[in-house]
Amino acid sequence: MRSFKFIIIPTVLFLFPGFTQAGWVSQTSGTTNGLLSVDFPVDASTGYAVGSNGTILKTTNSGAAWASQTSGTTNWLLSVHFPADASTGYAVGDSGTILKTTDGGANWVRQTSGANGYLFSVHFPVDALTGYAVGYSSTILKTANGGTTWDILPSDTTALFRSVHFPRDASTGYVVGGWGHILKTTDGGATWLPQTSGTTNKLYSVHFPADALTGYAVGGSFLFSSTILKTTNGGTNWVTQSSGTSAYLASVHFPVDASTGYAVGEYGTILNTTDGGVNWVIQIPGGGYELNSVYFPVDASTGYAVGAGGTILKTTDGGVGVEKTAGVRDQGLGIRVTATPNPFISFTRISGHEAERFALYDIAGRRVGTYKGNRIGMDLRPGVYFIKALEREAGLGRIVKVR
Repeated sequence: MRSFKFIIIPTVLFLFPGFTQAGWVSQTSGTTNGLLSVDFPVDASTGYAVGSNGTILKTTNSGAAWASQTSGTTNWLLSVHFPADASTGYAVGDSGTILKTTDGGANWVRQTSGANGYLFSVHFPVDALTGYAVGYSSTILKTANGGTTWDILPSDTTALFRSVHFPRDASTGYVVGGWGHILKTTDGGATWLPQTSGTTNKLYSVHFPADALTGYAVGGSFLFSSTILKTTNGGTNWVTQSSGTSAYLASVHFPVDASTGYAVGEYGTILNTTDGGVNWVIQIPGGGYELNSVYFPVDASTGYAVGAGGTILKTTDGGVGVEKTAGVRDQGLGIRVTATPNPFISFTRISGHEAERFALYDIAGRRVGTYKGNRIGMDLRPGVYFIKALEREAGLGRIVKVR
């Protein structure tokens, strides 16, 4: 289920207007608070996002506009889930906070959870009655009456749990968390059995797209450690997959089947697989702030990702997009100059314009340096940058440093 890494940089993300990177377009959230979880319960039109300082946002027009809702709390809200429709939903957060709405977020009512620490993930598998929440100090909660009461379930471990997911019904489910812990239940949470993950890295998110057999878990360690695990036998064996990135991954979602899925995480990294994780393609290699949650409501084309600084990204083409030639078009003369190579490892250059000066910006809109056209970006960290000529009126171009 949707989860996240609890280190957030609450800084505003300013993507340049109209600029699309790999098919993901920035939306106006109306907040600078970190967004930690996103859910679209029925289709790609009506959705919710929650985050720091009690933030709850709702859209009814596919993200064209997001309206703030009154949560009644300043606690951080870390996970949101609407199980059956866009009316009844739950949000969980710090200090054992559990909120419920039955009117599409017009009113959120606090429920008594019996927990004191952070609750990181909430999931109702089938309907709005039976659900689970997990969090700090191996907390696993269950309700069978729509949150009127929450029972604390035994887990026989001291791990911090980050994510919970029940793929088909309220009986068989999985929990993941710190030190590579994975637990499984087949009796509705009465007993939880540990599974061998093969890693000691933190696991932040788990998702089984179609049944209780094939699933994925992602995570890593803060700063340059990425983990993707896959099981095809209900967790008896978990196999490590190559992510192609060193960024930790905070959320994973397979919208339709076990073949096509997405993962997001550190520095705005977005990955995609279409072959069940045999290959993970980097759609956005980083250069921005953390993305904490990704969700595709109906199919593998239209999806949303949320993160630090009120970041909301949307794709309608599965994140493929149209790769633009990384160059700068002179608005007056119609001349196009191209960065070569791009993507690059050490530095890139603008052929024929080696003596000109170019400004570079990161995806937060911050100017990170000025370079001559013969050696651009040699001292930058890996990520996506935007280049603009300084000696002429010109548009923005996109370059990517891969390592």
